[in-house]
Amino acid sequence: MATRTTEDREVGRAEDTIIRYTVSGPADGPTVVLIHGWACDRRDYDELTGRLPDGHRVIAVDLAEHGESHSARDVWTMAEFARDVAAVVEAESVGECTVVGHSLGGAVAVEVGRLLPDTVGRIIALDALHYLFLFGTLERQQAEEMVRAVRDDFVGTVRNMVESGSPTGTDPALKSSYFEKMVTVRQPAGTRAFEGLVAWDMEEALEAVKQPITVLAVRDLATQEALDRLADRVDIVLTELGSHHFHRESPEETARLIAGIMSA
Repeated sequence: MATRTTEDREVGRAEDTIIRYTVSGPADGPTVVLIHGWACDRRDYDELTGRLPDGHRVIAVDLAEHGESHSARDVWTMAEFARDVAAVVEAESVGECTVVGHSLGGAVAVEVGRLLPDTVGRIIALDALHYLFLFGTLERQQAEEMVRAVRDDFVGTVRNMVESGSPTGTDPALKSSYFEKMVTVRQPAGTRAFEGLVAWDMEEALEAVKQPITVLAVRDLATQEALDRLADRVDIVLTELGSHHFHRESPEETARLIAGIMSA
């Protein structure tokens, strides 16, 4: 495992928003920006960061009201989260980068690509985009039912999400650790962020971005319908590295895949 010197920094945005992030690696190296998933934070990437090539510059971001970032805003769309990331990219004077997003962070990564077309050269989604029941176009009633479930039983919904993202044989202790972390996400941002994801129009966003997109999907969780639906727009790589949170369970192999995609 590579030894990296990391530095925690922050950038301010409107509405009392402070975005905290971590930077490591040379300023002139290939840059990768890491975006965590819903109800998670940038520390999920600590192990992976240390396994990326020494010459890479790595920027891991806490989205608003996640981890150490704070905000008094009331807009929780994927586009607004993308502006959090863009503020960091601009503060660090990044000329070109690959944006990597896990789960909800995959949607944010696509929006960052749309927002910064001249800066983002490639997008990598970690077990994101291929869940059509969440990322696909939803009927109004379906969307309302999903949002209602989160509002009425947040704890139960988080538990169900962790279970559904865990292939058979996943260590129960791992599932418990994910649940215990995610269920403590600050509110109302946690619920509102989920609503923002449900409202996100993936089809329109994928049509708008021109950068190549690679999805690293858990083989046991990917459906043929999703593979067929996305085949013409994204490159899907099926993995067997663990659960929906495989970047935490298999950081070395995930880092190798990311570095390989970046250098392709």
